[in-house]
Amino acid sequence: MASIRRRTLPSGKTVWQADYRDAAGNRRHKQFRKKGEADAFLVTVRSQLAAGTHTPDSASITVEEAAGLWLERCRRDMLEATTIRQYRAHVNLHIVPRIGATKLSRLTTPAVNAFADQLLRDGRSRDMANRVLRSLSAVVAEAKRKGLVAANNVRDATPIKKGRRGESRPEMPTRDELKAIIRATDDQNRPLILTAIFTGLRASELRGLKWEDVDLKAGVLHVCRRVDRFNQFGPPKSAAGTRDIPLTPTLLKTLKEWRLACPKGELGLVFPTGAGNVESHGNILARLFWPLQIRAWVVNMIDGKDEEGKAIKVPDAKYSLHALRHAAAALWIEQGLSPKRIQTLMGHASIQQTFDTYGYLLEARDDDKAAMAAVEIGLLT
Repeated sequence: MASIRRRTLPSGKTVWQADYRDAAGNRRHKQFRKKGEADAFLVTVRSQLAAGTHTPDSASITVEEAAGLWLERCRRDMLEATTIRQYRAHVNLHIVPRIGATKLSRLTTPAVNAFADQLLRDGRSRDMANRVLRSLSAVVAEAKRKGLVAANNVRDATPIKKGRRGESRPEMPTRDELKAIIRATDDQNRPLILTAIFTGLRASELRGLKWEDVDLKAGVLHVCRRVDRFNQFGPPKSAAGTRDIPLTPTLLKTLKEWRLACPKGELGLVFPTGAGNVESHGNILARLFWPLQIRAWVVNMIDGKDEEGKAIKVPDAKYSLHALRHAAAALWIEQGLSPKRIQTLMGHASIQQTFDTYGYLLEARDDDKAAMAAVEIGLLT
């Protein structure tokens, strides 16, 4: 039975104490400065007890402690080293400094919304804030699994919306820039660049692609693995990342020729180092894609200095390798592939992710069969 009584502490301070019994029948109490605050607390407690979602403050752990349990679970589940590193950064850089000392029992939906607002005020991007909130939700979910909190209030928080339309559009080469890049690519690197443009593979998927994943007879590329920054093989980012991608006619011909010239190695990689090992992302950028953009004059002009130290404008590569993935999606959309088909080819976990990224390009159309062959028209001719 719940009750409120007035108490005078040994210090002489007067407080209002709310007494109640939790779901296990244990007596609990909490002190407030005003009677109205105690009344409001008991109303909330009764509602939580009825719903089975009440956790007393004294039995609750902090967000920091819960985050430690979650990271330990990630290590135990043998998630990729890069994934754990990213999660740890979310915890150490964003979550713990702001709400690490907060009890899970006090992590209410309004408190989570306030945390999200604080991330934005502190200069974090909307995308980063949403990633941090997803990690926080996973932290609370793990605590709930262990019986340390009854509800995951992070899931009920108001999601951070995208900015104005066009504000977060992905950067990608234009059709003319793609044509310039292809023209400037030498024969040795042409297979990798064409594969990136016409399949939309992530850099990690390109680096981990094996010849056993490429069906040159059927003209289909099977995406079933990737490598992380430590060159460790693993599955695609999500279950949806395992997918089949039809090869365009010219790309199929190029890969058949490349199969004969490709450096051999025990790993059987499609785009290996000269010794047949996994090529690093940094080397692909520094030795291939950035110099390639300079040759193609797909550049931004930035401040630099000449040999005499005078300030001049110098060309700098305009795009990351990931921009070719976006370009592939844009080419498919241009040819009329449906949003669901785009989702499948890109390996997106949800159709919402596809709409969030390419919604400004998507149009509902019917046929996608001839489109795969038509994608390269205008670029290679």
